Amino acid sequence: PREEVAYVTCTYRETCIDKPDFLATIDLNPRSPCYGQVIHRLPMPNLKDELHASGFSTACACPDSVTRRRNKLILPCLISSRIYVVDVGSECRAPKLCKMIEPVDVFWTCNKGYLNVPRSLPNGDVLIANLGDPSGNGKGGFIVLDGENFELKGNWEYDCDVPRSGYDFCIKPCHNVLISSSGVVPKCAGRGFNPNDFKRGIFGRHLNVWNLSCHTLTQCFDLGEDSLPLSVKFLHNPDAAEGYVGCALSGVVYRFYKKAHAALLVFSVQRESWVVEEVIRIPPKEVTGWIMCKMPAFIADIIISPDDKYLYLSNWLHGDIRQYELSRNCKPRLVGQVFLGGSIVRGGPVTVCRDEELKCQPEPLVVKCKRVYGGPSQMQLSLDGKRLYVTNSFYSTWDKQLYPDVVREGSVMLQIDVDTEKGGLTVNKNFLVDFGKEPNGPCLAHAIHFPCGDA
Repeated sequence: PREEVAYVTCTYRETCIDKPDFLATIDLNPRSPCYGQVIHRLPMPNLKDELHASGFSTACACPDSVTRRRNKLILPCLISSRIYVVDVGSECRAPKLCKMIEPVDVFWTCNKGYLNVPRSLPNGDVLIANLGDPSGNGKGGFIVLDGENFELKGNWEYDCDVPRSGYDFCIKPCHNVLISSSGVVPKCAGRGFNPNDFKRGIFGRHLNVWNLSCHTLTQCFDLGEDSLPLSVKFLHNPDAAEGYVGCALSGVVYRFYKKAHAALLVFSVQRESWVVEEVIRIPPKEVTGWIMCKMPAFIADIIISPDDKYLYLSNWLHGDIRQYELSRNCKPRLVGQVFLGGSIVRGGPVTVCRDEELKCQPEPLVVKCKRVYGGPSQMQLSLDGKRLYVTNSFYSTWDKQLYPDVVREGSVMLQIDVDTEKGGLTVNKNFLVDFGKEPNGPCLAHAIHFPCGDA
């Protein structure tokens, strides 16, 4: 079915507004008088949590029974390390908070903190990736919530397999594999984006392959110094042993896939391993008026259409969303591109001196008489692949430093119309959710989810 509402995480952290974060419910029904508006706000009971990523307690592939419906939304907090469980099933247009796990329980039980992406496991439990330990040092891995009562069960991986950092992950049960990306050392990221942190091990550089049933780390790929691999996605086809990861600071998208090797000696057993190859590279732009002389293509998010035909990526610093066709020769082909603001717009403080792709700087974006600041960050795609929704907050501390206008004016949520036949992206000028007009003041919007299922 077409999406009729969306749940969006919103934070007031770093905005100088002393109000709690909240979950916004957006009306997406074009026939509704409230179309494109916030119709409900669920405030959290604490301040400065930084609601960030979110996810349903049951995967979209498991709607086959009453007990496995997508009726609970998990909201881990990036800064406070709290976990909120929200009931979206009883009344989808007016969610309510049903459970809260305090940070001290996460710290003492798991020795983890700075929680990010939640996803459901095949057994119904919920897995949450983390960036660090309670002190803000880099420490990857996962914590587990019981899928029925949402009690904290402990760590998922063994102590000997804890990676240096973590951020996002994806699961492919048919191939018994979990693949995770790397993040930033939290206490360093909290000071802002600092070019001096390059070559200091602050930014993650590894892609990790795990045995899903054994909870063990089996392979680790070094994607290069300060590559910062963030968003990682498998193809939707259950049998496809293939996916993609976007690197924020290197502007590279890698394809990973499984490759089988015949075992040595006399045993006819197949040993499986994974391979990584570069398939997309977005060159940096030589600029003046910015904190570095070269502005990288900051890939904040990637998403794959449900039919596995297209890959979308958001370029948070340059300001564009790109659509690539995933052809059979495994070489993605750029078929659509649209600019939604960014740091290189014409008339801004940044001047592009050398650009391998553009002949001129893009024009500022105005939708429904509102100037859109910042760049595209988090995306969500409708099930039919025709509507791509996007918000423009990445992380409040970096928003305040790199896009102060977004903090002052508030985030927006935009809709991009997608040509699913030939490829192509167009900004829908009739849709704008303006989070600058919130009752408590402008806020920063991040993750998007649809209760009917999303890509």
